[in-house]
Amino acid sequence: MNKYLKEFLHRGLIFGGFGPIVTGIVFFIIEKTVDGVSFNATEMLLSIVSTYLLAFIQAGATVFNQIEDWPIPKSLFCHFVTLYVAYSLCYILNYWIPFEPMVLLIFSLIFAATFFLIWGIVYFSVKSMSKKMNSKLR
Repeated sequence: MNKYLKEFLHRGLIFGGFGPIVTGIVFFIIEKTVDGVSFNATEMLLSIVSTYLLAFIQAGATVFNQIEDWPIPKSLFCHFVTLYVAYSLCYILNYWIPFEPMVLLIFSLIFAATFFLIWGIVYFSVKSMSKKMNSKLR
């Protein structure tokens, strides 16, 4: 088995369980703060399974940034597409966003802006730390 696929699966298995925990917390908060809201078993099961898969994919997809043979744009593109598809499908299947062109456009723009903002912060933080460490080694 490819070492990166194995690492993807390993990371997914380690962190996938956090998705259902977050779902449970959100359901609890909604129940305590919104009057008259109830969830049926199908909604709860779909939410739990899809957030497990979402957390699994989210954790596993971090492996794209560690494939040394890939240039940064390729790993960034694969990471972005993987997460975008996973989040979009999860949100649409759970009816957390409606399947309407304008809503999907807004979701896509917010997702892309957030993804690239976080990625930029991480990239420049790591680059800054690397410079500091390299200067200390010299």
